[in-house]
Amino acid sequence: MSGEEAPARQQQEPAEEKTENPPTEEPPSEEAQEGEPSPAEEPADEPAAATPDKAPVAPEEEVFSYRALFLTGYGGYDKVKLQMKKGKPSLKSAEVLVRVKACGLNFAELLGRQGLYELLPSPPVTPGMECSGVIEAIGEEVTDRKVGDRVLVLSRHGLWQEVVVVPASLTFIMPESMSFEEAAALPINYLTAYIMLFEMANVRAGQSILIHMAAGGVGIAATQLCQLLEDVTVFGTASASKHETISQGGVTHPIDYRTRDYAEEIRKISPKGLDVVLDPLGGSDTQKAFSLLKPMGTLIVFGAANCVTGQKKNLLAVAKTWYNQFTINTLRLMHANKAVCGFHLGYLGDEDELITQTMTRLLELYTQGKIKPRIDSTYHFEQVGDAMRRMHERNNIGKVILLPEPKKEEEKPESNPVPAETDKKEEEKPESNPVPAETDKKEEEKDENKMETSTEEVKREEN
Repeated sequence: MSGEEAPARQQQEPAEEKTENPPTEEPPSEEAQEGEPSPAEEPADEPAAATPDKAPVAPEEEVFSYRALFLTGYGGYDKVKLQMKKGKPSLKSAEVLVRVKACGLNFAELLGRQGLYELLPSPPVTPGMECSGVIEAIGEEVTDRKVGDRVLVLSRHGLWQEVVVVPASLTFIMPESMSFEEAAALPINYLTAYIMLFEMANVRAGQSILIHMAAGGVGIAATQLCQLLEDVTVFGTASASKHETISQGGVTHPIDYRTRDYAEEIRKISPKGLDVVLDPLGGSDTQKAFSLLKPMGTLIVFGAANCVTGQKKNLLAVAKTWYNQFTINTLRLMHANKAVCGFHLGYLGDEDELITQTMTRLLELYTQGKIKPRIDSTYHFEQVGDAMRRMHERNNIGKVILLPEPKKEEEKPESNPVPAETDKKEEEKPESNPVPAETDKKEEEKDENKMETSTEEVKREEN
């Protein structure tokens, strides 16, 4: 993609730490502090105080700020922090400014937080490869976009913030019926699945395919796309609790990889093997995948999820995955009549035409009702750690979405007057409520009247 320069420039805008982070947290590097001048870095020819000859800077320009997530270092969930950036980003002639409404969370961001994703620049940096929102400004040369357009956006990084500046060529008009959450869930997962299936594997009707992590974003996208063809048999690995969902989505044979050997289960059902295997795992699973292929079958490796086992980088897991990495020579490939491919969307470079054509096709399929991103859950920027934990622990079924808008504060006891007033009323009841006292007085008067009546009756009897 050619949008690498825009996100890189966005990272150089000044970033001020969120007030809830203590000042001892890792501050943005000097690189992140370059760019738009801060109030303390105004040009020298402008006086500190306003004079009659020079009007003060417009208040809205002074206070323009927006929220952004920063990876401040490698490690656990706490390394991704919410901060405030000040200064309105400037536009180049072919760029647009987008007010972000939703962002997608991808496995690459989990790798990036651990320092295992080489395309993400060193911290401090804002992650985020996909988002959706509304265009608020356009560059001079932009003619096919206008202010107010609802768009989805692609980039290598830098999109986890309320406002982004990107090349107009990396924005795509959303269908009217598409929500912002769906738009943020579509680009990375569906581009990856579509290009692997139809550009590399050339999947055809009647074939069989294994989709690992079938309940994840790419897994669900690949399963839906397989339904475009007739009689495609889909084997999908996922934990047992997710089998009903993925079966409804099109998986023919769900397999619990935690309790069964998926290779053995597949051979029981399809002794001859499979036509296509999509492998996001790496390590020893790639060897298994190759052995499951029929002659003329295709293996596509597109990840190394086995490297990620905990919050922080696990050197033992990385070494184990690397040691067990599948290797093969061309002579063996020739004798086996099999194909091994690798796919990485981030390394497609300047294949803008392929990306544009594929995105156009995917949006057509969405409009036709043939594909629909499944949203697992949404989290506000403040909850990014919880969002990452959900994906890391493989609890999601579909896409995890991040929302830039501030999370509404829940009513707290000290700020909610209802309990206090209730307590006060309870305390005031004995003093302010006269009913019990009057009732007691009336009861006493009744008793006295009864006693007087009884006395009078006794006297009458005596007389």
